[in-house]
Amino acid sequence: MTTRKLYWIAPVLATLAACSKPPVKETEAPAPVQVTAVTQATIRRIVNGDGILFPRDQANVMPKISAPVQKFHVNRGDHVKAGQMVAELENHDLTAAAAEGKGAIAQADANLRATEGATVPDSIVKAQTDVDSAREARDNTKKVLDSREQLFRQGALAHRLVDESQLAYAQALAQFRAAEEHLKTLQMIGRETQIQGAAAQVESAKAHYESLQAQVAYSRVTSPIAGVVADRPINVGEMANPGAPIITIVDISRVVARVNIPQVDASVVKIGQTATITQPGGTEQHEGKVTVVSPASDANSTTVQVWVEAVTPGERFKPGAAVHAVVVAEQIKAATVVPIAAILPGEEGGQAVLVVDSSSIVHRRAVRLGVRDGDKVQVENGARPGEEVVIQGGMGLDDKAKVKVIDTTVREAEDEDENAPEAPASKDQKKDEAKPKSK
Repeated sequence: MTTRKLYWIAPVLATLAACSKPPVKETEAPAPVQVTAVTQATIRRIVNGDGILFPRDQANVMPKISAPVQKFHVNRGDHVKAGQMVAELENHDLTAAAAEGKGAIAQADANLRATEGATVPDSIVKAQTDVDSAREARDNTKKVLDSREQLFRQGALAHRLVDESQLAYAQALAQFRAAEEHLKTLQMIGRETQIQGAAAQVESAKAHYESLQAQVAYSRVTSPIAGVVADRPINVGEMANPGAPIITIVDISRVVARVNIPQVDASVVKIGQTATITQPGGTEQHEGKVTVVSPASDANSTTVQVWVEAVTPGERFKPGAAVHAVVVAEQIKAATVVPIAAILPGEEGGQAVLVVDSSSIVHRRAVRLGVRDGDKVQVENGARPGEEVVIQGGMGLDDKAKVKVIDTTVREAEDEDENAPEAPASKDQKKDEAKPKSK
């Protein structure tokens, strides 16, 4: 019984003796980090935004007259040139009216030639003859009236005949006075006035004819721009009316992306800056330029609309599509840049970097950042070109901590060697592999 207790107590005493020894102080191993050098490079200030594509130019072709459509010369999707006829309207009535107007010109011109010749003198001679005839008729009726009045006073004639003579004399007197007034009018107007009136009739007839010809021309509808037929809402035989488009033409050789830019970025966007547009999920890019920067922001979205005009080879970008635009607002040359992975949270909400000195000691420095371009960011102060900053393994490191810099180039070379294809086996190796293995 005593022997068993001794066997049990011995290990316990050994354990207590080991625990009573002072602990050995272990040296903390340096933290492994990856570093990169602070460099100088050209960095761009990029402004991004999403928008919708619109054609550079669009025309709703509307007729100027009301008439049924006789014929269309284009269909949807056809390319047209500026001034090309795209449709014809019924114009038989307009053509007939134009022919009538042409005849009116000939009639007015003939009247002008007659007026310039003998019309005015003949009119005056005729008017003078009319005056003379009316005077003679007046005198004759006056003599008859005087004779009958004398016979009536003598009781040799009825009073009815006197009344008839008075009426005849009054009519003759009125005709004489009218003939005199007509003669005076012709004499006052003169030859030049008559000719001017006839010439004015000719000009009026010509203007009316030109108006009718314009109506005929309006029946041939042409395209005001070059582009592609996007819509043709009516068919042949249907009525075309002024103010209602019969064809819509869009020019999509160049498109305009109307992009919404946040207010904080819009202040650096200027007309003439270069930009690229891409469609969501696509890789094709088209370069363009900023053509319009809205002077006011949208009250609902608090964004500023910017127009980017770009060429679309092959018309692959269609109006109405959603696009993403990248505007190069500024290029800063010889800027101090570091990878974005080198930026760590700083004190009081700022940013910082860990700079590694020649003794592999890190120093936390507050930095002020500038422009970010992709995976690089401008450092305005806090780091100098040529210094090395931590890009991996820096989280949780204290200021002036000891680190171990890992050379990633060696690891990459080793990885490449591991991935390299194996060299072909020699003849001796093949023989050895072919030998049966001993058990």
